Amino acid sequence: MQKTLAAMLMVAAAGPAFAQEAIPAAGAEVGQGVKVTPLGSHDGEFCSRDRAMVFEDPDGTRILYDAGRTVAGADDPRLSAIDAVLVSHVHGDHLGDQRIEKVNAGTCASPDTSVSTTPNSNSAEIAAGKNAKVVVGSEMAQFFAGKLKTLGGNPDDSLLVRFGGSRMVGGVAITTVPAVHSNGLSGDFVDGPLGENLKTAGLNAYVGPPTGYVLTFSSGLVAYLSGDTGVTAEQDTVVAKQYGAKLVVINIGDVFTTGPKEAAYVIDEIIKPTSVIPSHANEKATENGTVIVGSKTEAFLQAVETTAHLPLSGRTMTFDESGACTAGC
Repeated sequence: MQKTLAAMLMVAAAGPAFAQEAIPAAGAEVGQGVKVTPLGSHDGEFCSRDRAMVFEDPDGTRILYDAGRTVAGADDPRLSAIDAVLVSHVHGDHLGDQRIEKVNAGTCASPDTSVSTTPNSNSAEIAAGKNAKVVVGSEMAQFFAGKLKTLGGNPDDSLLVRFGGSRMVGGVAITTVPAVHSNGLSGDFVDGPLGENLKTAGLNAYVGPPTGYVLTFSSGLVAYLSGDTGVTAEQDTVVAKQYGAKLVVINIGDVFTTGPKEAAYVIDEIIKPTSVIPSHANEKATENGTVIVGSKTEAFLQAVETTAHLPLSGRTMTFDESGACTAGC
């Protein structure tokens, strides 16, 4: 049974009300669970370019997921220490072909992301600046190794995790899962004549398939980060049945990824987690922290039965091992 609009708005309004009273800073001590802090373009909002999130394990390991355009480089004060950078695929809005100079520049619908980060990428610059690992699937690892070397970092910090395997970073086990999307690298990220030829021909370089991630934290919480994807069989066989994910971050942007109704189907009928965080809405989704009527985000909140939490930038949410939010939601 779908939630009524009134009930959905009541749930959505409850989060912002809490956030206005007390918004913990990234890395703040808010409990012993896994901390999740969205890093969007505008404080307290869910905006059109927002992708980035920081996950902090109870042991202190901090993982940045899909930095994209809304992290102000390695010096962004919201980042603090970062142990690993995850990049689901190399499209500019996830890899970071440009970035904000500071938070709250421009508007939520059209943030100012005018700082160019090509040819290195925002993700590689952050990893190099933080001496962090880059953990990716497929040939993306070779691409990042080269970028880290160019930036004065250690190319050995670019780590490959093929589907079916895993790597430990601190207390967090990281594995990759297939995503149904494309993964073409723009010529803007490729130095020399090859990059220019790619742009002239209207082509992209292939760097292997795109991925999602399954993170198993030291607390026992398992989280699935979908990346950009449609509905996949592995969401059932791997994410739900093998790993038993209890927290999901899923894209709801439609056209290029699952839309609101498709994402709700994945959550309620396939994975069945305890909690879900919508992402990649490609819209100004909130005003003063409250979901906008008629938005895709509202449509997702109406369609999904699983408890959903808005990713309001700068608001730290804490999740226990069962996937239930214990603070900040």
